[in-house]
Amino acid sequence: MNKGAKIAVAVVATAMVAGGGYAAFNIGSAVLGGGPSAPPTFSAAQLSPTPPSATVAQQQATMFLQAWQAGPTHYADAGKASDSPLNTQAALQKYHDGLGLTGITFSNITAAGASSNDTAAELVSYDVSAQVKGGTWTYKGSLTVVQSTNGKTAVKWAPTVLYPTLQDGQSLQAGPVPADATSVQVVDDKGKPLTAAQFPSLADILSQLRTKGAGQSSGTTGSGVAVLDASGMAVSAAKVFTAGTPTTLKTTLDATLQAAAEKAVHDPHALNASGVVAIDHHTGQIRAIAYNGDADLAINGYSPPGSTMKIITAATLMDQAGLGPRTSANCTPTVQIFGQIFHNVDGEQASGSDMQDAFAMSCNTAFIRLLDNAWGKNTQPHLDSLSQEAANVFGIGSWHIGVATQDPAIPAAADRNHLAADAIGQGDVLVSPLVMASVGATVAHGGFLQPILVPGLPQQPAAQAISPQTASNLRQMMVDTAQSGTAAPRTGGMSGVGAKTGTAEVQDGTNGWFVAFDDNISVAAEVVGGTKGVDSAGYVVADLLNADR
Repeated sequence: MNKGAKIAVAVVATAMVAGGGYAAFNIGSAVLGGGPSAPPTFSAAQLSPTPPSATVAQQQATMFLQAWQAGPTHYADAGKASDSPLNTQAALQKYHDGLGLTGITFSNITAAGASSNDTAAELVSYDVSAQVKGGTWTYKGSLTVVQSTNGKTAVKWAPTVLYPTLQDGQSLQAGPVPADATSVQVVDDKGKPLTAAQFPSLADILSQLRTKGAGQSSGTTGSGVAVLDASGMAVSAAKVFTAGTPTTLKTTLDATLQAAAEKAVHDPHALNASGVVAIDHHTGQIRAIAYNGDADLAINGYSPPGSTMKIITAATLMDQAGLGPRTSANCTPTVQIFGQIFHNVDGEQASGSDMQDAFAMSCNTAFIRLLDNAWGKNTQPHLDSLSQEAANVFGIGSWHIGVATQDPAIPAAADRNHLAADAIGQGDVLVSPLVMASVGATVAHGGFLQPILVPGLPQQPAAQAISPQTASNLRQMMVDTAQSGTAAPRTGGMSGVGAKTGTAEVQDGTNGWFVAFDDNISVAAEVVGGTKGVDSAGYVVADLLNADR
């Protein structure tokens, strides 16, 4: 092939109509063979494995570009010069409308050889000069030309025909342009910079905030040509006419606690995948997010929380069944529900115990029996009681914290057996440390405050305020657990701390959980493959509580 060849182009009127209109469309038949359309016998289903010659490819590209240059009334002609007429016509119209296009010209139309991405296509390059809203935009463009087995050719349509880096689903718009994502500085609640190099767990979060969080930031946008995603969100600037001012995005994170969290998830007792979240329980603002492993378990985890679920179960018993911390709750090694045997993790048992004792020792059988009999031994338990308490009082649902998170699942139980399993954080209950940190925060604060990562985001309230008496009871139960119950090995020497341990049985073994609060924050952690929560996740949480003192 004659690579890099240029051919004579039929006469095209390029002078623009006064006031910014398009030129008249006049293409010579020497090039087009009678009109700007692909030969009707071109077959996209019967493509030749070899590309067309440089001369033929350049002729086809020129025909297409001349129709595009002639304006909207000839976009259908440009479509006919491609292998996808309707898609091409629609895309050119969207390009025109999005840019406020008043004129466009093409020059240096040059066949450049077989495409490196498709050896059956000939690459043709060209220079673009577009008069768009805000100024003149010039850039290098390219397209490929293919031929069917009968030798007929067509421009192969792709978004890159419009602009070299444009992807499927994206479009172009002239007007405001976002700042370069790398120039957006994300800071903590005190203005300290947050970087992925310093805080590896935040790498994806910082990226999301930079590209999606500009509405909550300082600085001004510039003007130019923006690349939009399918939702209409600007993702990058293709051309800048006027640069915006530097942007700073403030978060609710605390750099000191974040550093402690990054270290905590690598605690020797949490060498497997782990995640931790700390929330200011006075405001709902997230102070730290960290994880160890391949995925962000802290906010996108989705697994049973074990006995930390007993916080919600105890609240359900108090709010819906009128029980209290001193309600009798015998802890037996096992309990049978509708033919199914449930057991305690370590075979705990205690006669004459009450709900507060059962909570402190994390007795599964006591809570299963309490919930199953809450409305009377001969009355069917309320299968939706836990799900209603979780959603209505603890606000558990779909949250918008400022970045993407995994929604939890605490559904209504299918039967008594599922309800029994859900009561101890097994069964169908699936949550992340973010969710359980919020549960602890609701108890500590005495009400639900939706977690947020960006100041000023709306905080959806819970449908129902937690009973002051229930909140007070739960706080005391968690303090007792922290001081003399299952959490004591990690929190026994910390004043003002409440806690709850959890050990979740999963298919591959067990996961350790730990939820705790002090005067300022509520923290929850999960360690995948951890044994007891106190011996794995407990160390992670304790590290953050110590950092907060």
